[in-house]
Amino acid sequence: MGKQYYTIGMAGHIDHGKTTLTKALTSVDTDRLKEEKERNISIEPGFAPFYHEEDMEISVVDVPGHERFIRQMIAGVAGIDLVVLVVAADEGVMPQTKEHLDILSLLGITHGIVVLTKISKVDEELRDMALEEVMDELKGTVFERAPVLLADSLSGEGVEELKQKIITTLKGLVSRSVRGDFRLPIDQVFTVKGQGTVVRGTVFEGTLDTGEEMIIFPQGILTKAKQIQAHRRKESHAFAGQRAAINLSGVDYKELKRGNVLVTSPHFTVTNTIDVCLEILHAVKHPIKQRMPVMVYSGTSEVMGKLVFFDRNKVESETEPILCQIRLDESIVAKRGDRFILRRPSPMETIGGGWIIQPNGGRYKFGQETITFLQSERHGSPQERVLRLLEQYKCVDEDFILREASLTHRELHDMLQGDDQWIVLSQSKVSHLKIVKECVELIEQILRGFHEEFPLLKGVNSGELKQSLKEYTGDLVDYAIEQKHWKRNSGFLCLDGFIPHLPPQWEKRCSQLIVLLEADGTQVKDIDEYFQQVGIPQKWQSDFYHFFIQEKKIVPLDDKKAYSYQVFMKAVGDLNENTGETFDIAEAKEILGLSRKYMIPFLEKLDKDGLTLRIQGLRKWIRTSAKG
Repeated sequence: MGKQYYTIGMAGHIDHGKTTLTKALTSVDTDRLKEEKERNISIEPGFAPFYHEEDMEISVVDVPGHERFIRQMIAGVAGIDLVVLVVAADEGVMPQTKEHLDILSLLGITHGIVVLTKISKVDEELRDMALEEVMDELKGTVFERAPVLLADSLSGEGVEELKQKIITTLKGLVSRSVRGDFRLPIDQVFTVKGQGTVVRGTVFEGTLDTGEEMIIFPQGILTKAKQIQAHRRKESHAFAGQRAAINLSGVDYKELKRGNVLVTSPHFTVTNTIDVCLEILHAVKHPIKQRMPVMVYSGTSEVMGKLVFFDRNKVESETEPILCQIRLDESIVAKRGDRFILRRPSPMETIGGGWIIQPNGGRYKFGQETITFLQSERHGSPQERVLRLLEQYKCVDEDFILREASLTHRELHDMLQGDDQWIVLSQSKVSHLKIVKECVELIEQILRGFHEEFPLLKGVNSGELKQSLKEYTGDLVDYAIEQKHWKRNSGFLCLDGFIPHLPPQWEKRCSQLIVLLEADGTQVKDIDEYFQQVGIPQKWQSDFYHFFIQEKKIVPLDDKKAYSYQVFMKAVGDLNENTGETFDIAEAKEILGLSRKYMIPFLEKLDKDGLTLRIQGLRKWIRTSAKG
């Protein structure tokens, strides 16, 4: 196992000692802004190295505790693996303690340590009361079983014990995956003289190498990692779970802001409509109504949006998750499973949060049908989600799957490799045997119907077949055709065993036509006169005519006249045997006894079929015999 990277967050009410405790643990004062120094409060998240050994690296995020800086708090804790919830012994649980607890729970952060600070300021009785209050507040939350430690940042009491507890707790956790595509939500943007634009953030997933190409979303700006640093140390790589500073190539820092996302893959979804599983907080004070404006926090982004319900117009006292949608005023980068927080803009309060079911939400109708669909999306496995896509699109490329089914490269790879029912066609097109079978059945149905309606024709034109099945794509149709023993002949497709034939009721008259045509030899009438003579209606004439050509019963000279196949071949043979390498019209007329009316179309037919080549007033034989 390689080196493990973690980031912990210090959360809690304002002035409960988070920054002082961070300094006691790391020797770093994370209040770096002038205003923070002057007002003695944290305004922006502060960052510090906590632990760095060969097998593990831990960073600390110290988030603001004031209610006015909740947005900065959410951005700071978005990528943490463990929280240290700080409660001052002389004040106990306060409003922001509770709100921070709610936000941490909604963000899916389940690992925590509670620290009772400033213990030197209170006597033992008050300390015990504060401790009891904290334990009561944690009941029913994900941190109910979290260890509660005592510490005093100024005297140092309990600080080392806390440090060791953090390290041992993290050693028991699974670190973030480095296997996926790299993603770093930006929480700080600045410029360094002589270096250019630098961004900082916690790496959510994947790995980045120095010099690697990246994309900044949602703008779509292309850049490169000129340099990577972790807590002022120059590094060759950045890993999931790590705090990292990336020096960007060719980007003006004024183009960027907190909430932008740095990625190495174009497959991340940039969206303004997300389908979500929403949990409403019990302590919400004001009604939550259909299409009400909300502030949405996802990763480090903060955007306005509109809450859209499909099974209600307002929220009463809801205890179960609500499947709904949020339509955003600005685009964000999101993927399935990402956590989010919702706050009411006025009056300000945190109303809930949850996780993103589908980052590419559609336009749905109000009603149970949409709820059923969202339930299937919520519980669907990667295979089920891709199959739902294929039911609609039949055959899609891998990029489309990554985006629309919210899969990672690893999930897609494992799915395709783990089941031979999946079909991978050229150009990374993906389908499934179930869809191929549907396509085979449909082709069979089309061919059978075509043969019944047009028994004269040898089959369906392959291009026309693909056009009628365009929802399956040409590659998939070709693959489906290969699975059956259908006959292909000169661009036409027919069922195995099918032979073009005349409708039984017309066989006798068609035979009469050929006999009449052969009897007239090279002095034929217009072809439609033969059809009229044997009593074949005009609506059938074109089909029968092409059938005669296809079956080598006749050879058309031009739009009006045709020879029987036998007569034409005999004339070509006679001319070929009685001329040299070249001949002219006069020679041909003498040999075949044809008038100019028939001679010119006949010779032009030889040219068209590649038997002869016209050179000025002569014709040269290209094929010495027409028999082949």
